[in-house]
Amino acid sequence: MSLALLQEAAVSYGAFAAIGAGLAAIGGGIGVGKIGGAAMEAMARQPEMQGKLQGSAIVLIAFIEAVALFAVVVSFLAMSA
Repeated sequence: MSLALLQEAAVSYGAFAAIGAGLAAIGGGIGVGKIGGAAMEAMARQPEMQGKLQGSAIVLIAFIEAVALFAVVVSFLAMSA
């Protein structure tokens, strides 16, 4: 989406931008929790794979946080327009 399209949407939906930012933060928290729980369960089942599982979990958590941060930024752009 282009910035002009986002700004046009913000004019008509600016009141919902804060709700969108909150939902993005909640979604990111849920995703990180699910990955953390699954990684702990996998490490408990196979302790010898801890290094690989931990590295994969950290990368996945970074991806989830990046998507959540992007959603929050878009919501704040919608509020400021």
